[in-house]
Amino acid sequence: MFFVTGTKAGQRAGQEKSILLDLRTIYQKFRGYELMDKKRTETALKAGEDRAILLGLSMILCSVMMYFVLCITMVRSYAESVWTEESICMVLNSTITMEINCSYSCGSDCWRNSKYPCLQVYVSLNATGRVSLLSHNEESQEMTAECFYVPKCQKDHAAVHALILNISERLKSHQQVTCYFDPSEQRDSVILSRLYGSSAVFHSLFWPSCMLAGGAVIIVLVKLTQYLSILCEQIGKIQK
Repeated sequence: MFFVTGTKAGQRAGQEKSILLDLRTIYQKFRGYELMDKKRTETALKAGEDRAILLGLSMILCSVMMYFVLCITMVRSYAESVWTEESICMVLNSTITMEINCSYSCGSDCWRNSKYPCLQVYVSLNATGRVSLLSHNEESQEMTAECFYVPKCQKDHAAVHALILNISERLKSHQQVTCYFDPSEQRDSVILSRLYGSSAVFHSLFWPSCMLAGGAVIIVLVKLTQYLSILCEQIGKIQK
């Protein structure tokens, strides 16, 4: 009787041990799945963070390149311009004085001669009272200081002549125009409009600045997220 009871007790103990082993195996499997899911999540998050940092660095690099291009073109022209003071000019005379020779392209390695009328505009500068020649902008001033506007050279001379006459009539009808002059008086001439004004420079630099700020914000947010994640993990380990 005792032998039978001992045998049954041994069988029960063996069954309980087997059940415990099965439960431990199941727990280990679930634990393994949890660790695998956690690793997959961490891998996915790390890949997303890497892409975000790469995007931020690309935005910063593009903005720096845009700054470089703008600085050697627009900002440089704006800084070198001497016509910085704005004033009111009274149109005194606007006449076509002569014809200037020019050449236009008619194909590959083909150039033909033409002419365009030279419009001279004399104005009286209200700020100083002196009489000066008026040019359209800095580019026209550099090409020829005698003519107000330098049109594109083309075959149809009559069309160019009509364009210059239209400009002359408009200047005569306005009488008073806004102009820019050199306050240091190194240049006697004045210009009607600046090629690159302060507003044009501001609007050109605005979008690269936004791109630079956006790239920096993306990188800062990713680094902040990583720091908070590590901090939460350390707090969780301390609480356990």
